[in-house]
Amino acid sequence: MTQHPFVQSLPPGPLDVVGDIHGELDALLALIAHLGYDAEARHPEGRRLVFVGDFCDRGPDSPGVLSLAARWIASGRASAVIGNHEVNLIRRDIKDGSGWFFDERVARDTPKYAPFKRVEPQQREPFLAFAESLPAILEREDLRIVHAAWHPPAVAAVRALPPGSLRHQYDAWESLAIEYAAQTGLDAAMALEAQQWGHDLEDPDHTPPMLPAHAAHEANKGSMNPLKVLTSGLERHGTRPFYAGGKWRFVERVPWWESYDDDTPVIVGHYWRRFAPPPPSLEARGYLDIFGGAPASAWLGPRGTVFCIDFSVGGRWVERRAGNALGSTFRLAAMRWPEAEVVFDDGTRMPTQPGRPAAKMPR
Repeated sequence: MTQHPFVQSLPPGPLDVVGDIHGELDALLALIAHLGYDAEARHPEGRRLVFVGDFCDRGPDSPGVLSLAARWIASGRASAVIGNHEVNLIRRDIKDGSGWFFDERVARDTPKYAPFKRVEPQQREPFLAFAESLPAILEREDLRIVHAAWHPPAVAAVRALPPGSLRHQYDAWESLAIEYAAQTGLDAAMALEAQQWGHDLEDPDHTPPMLPAHAAHEANKGSMNPLKVLTSGLERHGTRPFYAGGKWRFVERVPWWESYDDDTPVIVGHYWRRFAPPPPSLEARGYLDIFGGAPASAWLGPRGTVFCIDFSVGGRWVERRAGNALGSTFRLAAMRWPEAEVVFDDGTRMPTQPGRPAAKMPR
């Protein structure tokens, strides 16, 4: 297998940085058309597409999205970083919304996400190889792209790695948390918590008490794994359980941008940005606004140099189930760079506001 560097260079020139897609093929095609690209990702002005990861899961056509992205990237007309959903794919970490790929999830995912296209058997290995080929970081003088968090210690650890298998390195770091749980009795405490509570963590109708051993293990898995930090973000022991991503969780996401003090802008996905609190749904239970009420158009952090371009299109299944107009709440977006303008899949455009960095193009 070809060995890929974990940190790669962004192409020169103007870019369009696309947020998490989550199998929403129609939204992707509409968005790139509004951005001026043809069906093969060619742009008359020579612009290039960059994806922040999370191509798959939850939406109606993950195979279609991955096929297009792989073709565009192979042609040299697009670039991408890996997201946590691609990490789950290559690690065979079977989770909510992945029934398009894993037979074990079809029955559980069908009531929630169907209809969704399933992968053809002959496509499985090419999709895994594509996901494995994606770097964790893309960068150049004026911009940094990572799926979830730019955390200097994690960046330094990943930058020091020789080219290799992302799955192998991720698993090696993940095993540290598993070994720690076994050595300290944390795994036994987790088993006792699960036995005493007695319900499935994916069951939205039974709110668990705070499970401290589960919280500690989740937090450890992040702190001991730099690749997990970059693709899933920083997490800390929570104060109350909340339901997100199809299961109850006991750790809180850390708004790492509040301490990001660099001049170089960072664009991420992952965090489900919204213009308003989510509508009542299973996904909204215990909703926590990690952006602290900041406007959806605002750059984040003390220098205004971080922007989340994930506008929650991964929740569009909620609109389908409710019979609402698609895109009324959950949208796909791209950041035009260096213009620092957001374009949505319905063609609307939004200037970003105070705190936006003074964009410069590299020489």
